[in-house]
Order: sequence, then C-alpha cells, then structure tokens
Amino acid sequence: MIAVVQRVANARVEVGGRVTGAIGRGLLVFVCAEPADDEALADKLVAKLLKLRVFSDDAGRMNRSVVDVAGGLLVVSQFTLAADLSGGNRPSFTGAAGPELGRRLYERLLATAGASHPEVAAGEFGADMQVHLVNDGPVTIPITLRA
Repeated sequence: MIAVVQRVANARVEVGGRVTGAIGRGLLVFVCAEPADDEALADKLVAKLLKLRVFSDDAGRMNRSVVDVAGGLLVVSQFTLAADLSGGNRPSFTGAAGPELGRRLYERLLATAGASHPEVAAGEFGADMQVHLVNDGPVTIPITLRA
C-alpha cells in the first residue's frame, strides 16, 4: 500500500458540493492499494498511522501521535499514487489495484481505523473529489508498505 500523510490544521473532502468527510487537527491520508496488497497490510497501515509521531510535544519535537493529540483521520482513496512515468510524460496507473480490490482494502482500512480511533472521516471511493486542507508545518510523509 502507498500512502501520503499530511499533518493538517483542518481538512475536508467534497463530492459534488457535498462534504463527505471533515476533520480539525489531525492527519489527512491519501491511500492507494496495489495488486499484491491484502487486508493484513491495510491493518498494518492503520497501526502505523495511529502510531506515527508527527505532532509536537511540549519541547517542540515531533514526538506525539494522532492518538496522543486526540486528532482526526481523514482517509481519501487515490489510485494516482501508483503513477508510473517511466514510459514518458503520461502516467500509467497499472501499478494500482483494480477497483474491486481497491474498494475492499479502502473499506477495510476505514473499518479498522474506525474500530481503533474515535474520529475517522473519509472521501468517497472512485468519486471526483475536491480536497481542502491546511497543511500544518508543512509536514508530509510518504509511506510504502509491501506484502
């Protein structure tokens, strides 16, 4: 699985002018499943996200997790994270999981996160989304987990 995590002051996702998910302080997570990924890897990603220490402690060091600061998680599916530009300037997305697997793993990630963390919001799988965010820091962390 591929994820890009952004520490945000706030973020929201809209689909057709309707807000599908919003958080205040927390993590905005763009996520892409790959063909070899499975439910165990989705669960591992959730564990990594909840323990990721990117929030400042009292000394100003990044030493606290989203759990520690009672922040939100906003999870957005984004197959374009698997873009391959090795063949030129037009990206190929053959490295992304197909829609059925992608949806299944995205929903698994949301369910696992929701069972472990009190504030989880989401985009809409496969939709044309507008993502609004205030990146805090900025802090942007890429994560790649392989089966």
